[in-house]
Amino acid sequence: MSTARKLLVAPLLLVLIASSPAFAGQRHVVDPTQLAAIVEQHVAKQDADRAAIHEALSRPEIQALAGKMGVDLTRAAAAVDSISSDDLARAANAAHQINQHYVGGASTVVISTTTIIIVLLLVVLLVVLLK
Repeated sequence: MSTARKLLVAPLLLVLIASSPAFAGQRHVVDPTQLAAIVEQHVAKQDADRAAIHEALSRPEIQALAGKMGVDLTRAAAAVDSISSDDLARAANAAHQINQHYVGGASTVVISTTTIIIVLLLVVLLVVLLK
């Protein structure tokens, strides 16, 4: 019985060892270089967002407004480097708008949906009244 057990256990152990992850080829769902590039792109975007926020906080207009409101810009600037990704995106969006506004980048005309609806209603009313 002992010999039969040894004869069955030895091949079973070889099969188990051969099927272990150590002998399996390393297959990745995402290429490591592609993953590294995505992470690097994300970090670069966060750095650019932080730079935009710091630029907005350094503007004299913003500093004057913060002084009137009693906001300590030193603490605010220090907090920019540690805020979460979602908060960073929202703050960066506002900072980009501020930076564009004060640089003179607001060269586009924005028509709100409400304005478009009112104009269309006026056109419909004029057409109905003139018929």
